[in-house]
Amino acid sequence: MADNISVTILTKNSADFLVECLTALEAFSEVVIVDTGSTDATKSIASGFKNVLLYEHPFIGFGPMKNIAVDRASNDWIFSVDSDEVVTPELAREILSLKLDCNVVYVMERDNYYHRRLIRGCGWDNDRVERLFNRRSTRYNDKHVHEGLAMSGNLKTELLSGRLKHYPYNNASQLLHKMQHYSTLWAEDHRSRKKASPFKAFFYGVLTFLKSYLLKHGWRYGYEGLLISVSNANGVFYKYIKLYEADREHFL
Repeated sequence: MADNISVTILTKNSADFLVECLTALEAFSEVVIVDTGSTDATKSIASGFKNVLLYEHPFIGFGPMKNIAVDRASNDWIFSVDSDEVVTPELAREILSLKLDCNVVYVMERDNYYHRRLIRGCGWDNDRVERLFNRRSTRYNDKHVHEGLAMSGNLKTELLSGRLKHYPYNNASQLLHKMQHYSTLWAEDHRSRKKASPFKAFFYGVLTFLKSYLLKHGWRYGYEGLLISVSNANGVFYKYIKLYEADREHFL
């Protein structure tokens, strides 16, 4: 078992893939889960794994929540995993064999699936995420959504060969729910700091659809590609509209 790496995970109603997610992490001695209000079987599933430490905390944004999970960990080396991700055996073995360098943030590529179908278009391909790091060298920023590590100038990145499997959506309802949630968080993050207008929302929404469906080959994936491309466009449209409304209310 890896005794010098703590895995951190945020959960909320994450039962669909949590068994697969945690089973793939059984070689790690500590998995810290911070749950933000699950009402399904998430907490029961998590409690069934011997290496899991389960905490609960109200949701305050993804960046701050991930730092809370980091602070709960026993080890300085943190492997951050999403609850809808599955670490492949190849990636787990690679991480466990690493000679870890405190000045390096380790990056891995991610395969994204819609209802178990691998999608290599719509902007879902070429997906790289920074996930293994030393908390003495870096932490997550405070963004409510699209959070990332606060990388200082002396840190380097190293791409691992192993991959993550990512299962973000099973159906259109999940796409809509996440679009609604993320667009609200994005508007909150950019309030009074970025200009928005109805025209900008419409323009960027249309541009996003054309890029996703045509330039990034969403059309190759049939109805899934069309659905994802429309969802991408809606997400951009509504995040600018919500920002516009928030700024407008602020000045009224």
